[in-house]
Amino acid sequence: MTEFTGLSAFPLTPFKDDAVDERAFASLIERLADAEVDSITALGSTGSYAFLDPEERAGVARLAVEYAGTTPVFVGVGALRTSHVLANVADAERAGASGVLLAPMTYQPLTHDEVFELFRAVTERTELPVIVYDNPGTTHFSFTVDLYARIAELPGIASIKIPAVPADPKGAADHVAAIRAVIPEHVTIGVSGDAFAAAGLNAGCDAWYSVIGGTLPDPALAITRAAQQFRADEALAESARLEPLWSLFSEFGGSLRVVAAIAEQLGLAPRRCLPLPIQGLGAADRVRVAEVVAELGLNDELGLHDV
Repeated sequence: MTEFTGLSAFPLTPFKDDAVDERAFASLIERLADAEVDSITALGSTGSYAFLDPEERAGVARLAVEYAGTTPVFVGVGALRTSHVLANVADAERAGASGVLLAPMTYQPLTHDEVFELFRAVTERTELPVIVYDNPGTTHFSFTVDLYARIAELPGIASIKIPAVPADPKGAADHVAAIRAVIPEHVTIGVSGDAFAAAGLNAGCDAWYSVIGGTLPDPALAITRAAQQFRADEALAESARLEPLWSLFSEFGGSLRVVAAIAEQLGLAPRRCLPLPIQGLGAADRVRVAEVVAELGLNDELGLHDV
């Protein structure tokens, strides 16, 4: 499952006038492909999948595959009803996706058996590899290691996207090892929670499912390649350099609004690019984001030294 290793970049789905800005999205995808990320995951939480209707989602999937060139594209297919998930899977197949990302969305709380049956229904209906998306901050469902083990035995499960690992190196290594011990060898483990990506990769995770990588691939690639080449201290140092950015993620309740502000500042997305009712950051907070971007030299990726 080599496609499910390395850096998987999660781009925004920019909006303009309450519709997907297809030109901006295509440009984001081209930029990621040019940066040579290992894969692109469209319609993840950073891509606001839950806010798009089925037609919009199908269109975004087609654009992602079209503009990614030879870079593998995974497509988020989560929805509240299993029939809707399966329809999204079919659209991803038609688009030419290399895999699908499935989060157990819920309004009524789901049981572990219900989530297992959701994944079984999907794996029985598609030959596309499936990434298990554990994102309790947005889905309000928490996986257990035992549930990982049950789902990972289903045919077609390719990877598990886990939340942030413990910051302590031993704790991180023990956590990843506990998951590795109960899942098949071919199923990769991907870390999320960008501030802890270096720790997760150093602890044995195979992939980084990255928010910041979808907008600023170069620093994310620097961390990933250092960890892959067993330069653990370098990966940690590069992550520590980005601590002002991780602090903004924490302060503003997550990464989405911060990343949107960065993309807007750098001209990668139109102003107010998030789907309503999400308003994005206010003017004062945007200034703070711009200051961090300049401080870290992140605008140098586009040559925008004076932005």
